[in-house]
Amino acid sequence: MNSSASRRTLTTTQRKNPAMCQHQPPCPTADSADREAARLTAHHPEQGWSLLCNGVLLFEDTGELLPDGQIIAPHRPLEAGRVVRAA
Repeated sequence: MNSSASRRTLTTTQRKNPAMCQHQPPCPTADSADREAARLTAHHPEQGWSLLCNGVLLFEDTGELLPDGQIIAPHRPLEAGRVVRAA
């Protein structure tokens, strides 16, 4: 039985990875606006990064790397002198 079908491997789009978040209530997904609220899975402050259970890598400079490879630029809050208040 050396048919190519028996040795076929799954492509990336065919693979089903289980969700990293196994607790209840589930954490926000990596594509939601509040993705940074997910639980920590790994924390390495000496290296400047943390992994959240939704697969997001958070960096010390507030940048992010999403599981799909999308890069979120650092988004530090504005300095107190540059904040504009609504009237």
